[in-house]
Amino acid sequence: MDPATLAIVELGAVFFALGVLGRLASRIGMSPIPLYLLGGLAFGDGGLITLGDIGDFSALAADIGVVLLLLLLGLEYSASELMVGLRKSWMGGVVDIVLNAAPGAIMGFLMGWGPVGALVLAGVTYSSSTGIIAKVLIDLGRLGNRETPVVLSILVFEDLGMAVYLPILTAVLGGVSLVGGMEAVGIALLAVSAVMVVALRYGRWVSMLVDSPDKETFLLKVLGAALLVAGAAQAMQVSAAVGAFLLGIAISGSTARDAAKVLEPLRDLFAAIFFVAFGLNTDIATIPPVIGWALVLAVITTITKVLTGIFAAKRSGVARLGQLRAGTTLVARGEFSIVIAGLAVATGAVSAELAALATAYVLIMAVGGPIVARLGEPMGVWLGKHFGSSPDGSTVAEAA
Repeated sequence: MDPATLAIVELGAVFFALGVLGRLASRIGMSPIPLYLLGGLAFGDGGLITLGDIGDFSALAADIGVVLLLLLLGLEYSASELMVGLRKSWMGGVVDIVLNAAPGAIMGFLMGWGPVGALVLAGVTYSSSTGIIAKVLIDLGRLGNRETPVVLSILVFEDLGMAVYLPILTAVLGGVSLVGGMEAVGIALLAVSAVMVVALRYGRWVSMLVDSPDKETFLLKVLGAALLVAGAAQAMQVSAAVGAFLLGIAISGSTARDAAKVLEPLRDLFAAIFFVAFGLNTDIATIPPVIGWALVLAVITTITKVLTGIFAAKRSGVARLGQLRAGTTLVARGEFSIVIAGLAVATGAVSAELAALATAYVLIMAVGGPIVARLGEPMGVWLGKHFGSSPDGSTVAEAA
């Protein structure tokens, strides 16, 4: 079989397997991310079957997957919503950084990976999975709960934090000087500020530029704009993911909603390839030696995320049961953690062992996060019965 035909057959097998895994995840009520990672591990180095002819495609598709993940994340928020969320959640966001980045940084030093490894692992443990958490909120019917705006505000703060963190990480991984690193951060902050101003004042013009009544034309314009902005951001030493996120913020109103609808299938496809590609590039033999450390990190950061949610919800006047729900909802990690680890491994600046630890950690947290979220309310009720708790007022309507 010639290489081109073999590559087509392998891609077909990968896509079909992704569909089966996604269906399985849906049937058992969990995020498909862990299964995609496991699928990548099964067909990567040391796995059941090694795929050798789709490397170039999977690498490019994985990059597009990151761009689409962040673009649709940006489409979920308007610039004004981000500003309001930032004002409301800044204290909880600061506590989030301290409590959840610190365990990863400490683990990085303990594993002997130095400052660069510590910086990478700090990002891996810091950011919650917006995708998984959104699915949990929908599945558990908590979109109207009093604590949900607090959860979303923390996620917004994390997204903005990533807009600053990723350029710093990119600069450090690239081995640039301190001056070069400061330039990268300055450019990132300038880009974020400029996009926020454009989005607040001229967002409707950006939306009009990419909008179109024809779905095919609309898809091409939005996707093309995303890739152009992401590439331009990358050229300016700002993460392509951040560029896509900022473009998503700039697109608003009905255009943002329509863009999300037409891009969701593409995002799901390329994001799945991204997670599989990360698994493909991770030698499964490197995971058993770090699984114990991954479990330790998972336990510690589960506790710190719960404490973060409790603190933030308490500041917003949410009662104890809602505080616990907020904390347990924030536990899951996923997209950003893998994006960060993937960026680090791609440059060769960190040990492959770090990728193995990140993979094992995300598998644990992506599976365990929704489970912990489901247990939050029963646990809160039990604590309320035994230790006393004020009435919660589960929904906004009830609170009114």
